[in-house]
Amino acid sequence: MKKLIHVVMVAVFLMASASAYAGSGHYVNGAEGIKAATLPPEGVYWRVYNLFYTADELKDKNGKDVDLDFDVNVYALVNRLVYSSGIQFLGGNIVADICVPLVYTDISLQGAGPYSFSDNEFGLGDILIEPLLLAWHGPRYDAAVGVGAYMPTGDFDADEPASPGKGFWTGMFTAGATFYFDEQRTWSASILSRYEIHSEQEDTDWTPGNDFHFEWGLGKTLDKIWDVGLAGYCRWQVTDDSGSGSVDDREEAYAIGPEVSVFMPNYGLGVSLRSLWEFENKLGSQGNVTTLMIMKAF
Repeated sequence: MKKLIHVVMVAVFLMASASAYAGSGHYVNGAEGIKAATLPPEGVYWRVYNLFYTADELKDKNGKDVDLDFDVNVYALVNRLVYSSGIQFLGGNIVADICVPLVYTDISLQGAGPYSFSDNEFGLGDILIEPLLLAWHGPRYDAAVGVGAYMPTGDFDADEPASPGKGFWTGMFTAGATFYFDEQRTWSASILSRYEIHSEQEDTDWTPGNDFHFEWGLGKTLDKIWDVGLAGYCRWQVTDDSGSGSVDDREEAYAIGPEVSVFMPNYGLGVSLRSLWEFENKLGSQGNVTTLMIMKAF
């Protein structure tokens, strides 16, 4: 019974958020893929992410199925404005961006006695601001580092599992690189890592542990405008929760799947589509995330 309550409480407090599959953290895994660590050259860019997540499996701390009737569906429409300046520091271009999410979450858990629930909500999520990123572009590589913060702008209610906000601040540190295996830069491998540090959640006296993520991609460029390949992500909770309702066990998530993207330079328009299936998750949901991203360069 203690194990069951543990898993159910995690489902209620950690997955009820603007990105239910992000676990205790804010960062949305699967948002980036092939050439994830490559920031754009000088200019202004508008990216629209359409993220769909669905899962009907709930995993315990050992990665085993929890025998409960569980279901979660999330749609996030994320508008991201990116400014890549011509200003250089330490040899890299200074870049800044802001992400504004609108989120619909439908989540239910049945068969757990008093812990059963069903809820759906739509609203503004927690806004991400990255005021300082540095981007380097070499003949056979691209690289990036940066800092950012998620602000608790989304509505949060501890009694509403589908709340679009998480109710706490998150500081995020980013580093990554894309490597090209040939001079024409047609074969690529990319890793983009994120490290999150969270504040105490409002009204709950609970602070989630820190999270480490990385997204990866292996790609091939065709006809100079198409990219096809595999993408995926890994996420680990690396420190324990603290405060009321905290647990010693830590979350894990892994995913892999195909991606295809196209960039039409004459229109300054790019589109990418990837679908990633999670596997070997621990202490959370396990499902599929599909992302359709549309980008316009100005």
